[in-house]
Amino acid sequence: MNQYETVFILTPVLSDDQMKEAVNKFRGILTDNGAEIINEENWGLKKLAYAIEKKSTGFYILMEFKAQPEVIKTLEVNFRRDEKVLRFLTIKMEKYAAEYAEKRKNNKSKKED
Repeated sequence: MNQYETVFILTPVLSDDQMKEAVNKFRGILTDNGAEIINEENWGLKKLAYAIEKKSTGFYILMEFKAQPEVIKTLEVNFRRDEKVLRFLTIKMEKYAAEYAEKRKNNKSKKED
């Protein structure tokens, strides 16, 4: 399994419940296809660098997960089909980036304790 990181931007016109529902949908797609979610962060409503579909803000969501390469195609097809998603980007993390992300996650959890 490879480690991936995906960031997607949801339209700002969604209510809190609709935004959480969309995130749960994509989390479900990953887990239903055998992916293991490592980390998930809701970065909240942020200003976009440029307008997308006449919108200047969006809800940013980060997900880090381990999955087989075929799962990425399924996930990205669902991103494209969902009108709530303004943009998305999925990258395969190299070995050192994955180690760094793990350390960052561990440090973050220690600070919360």
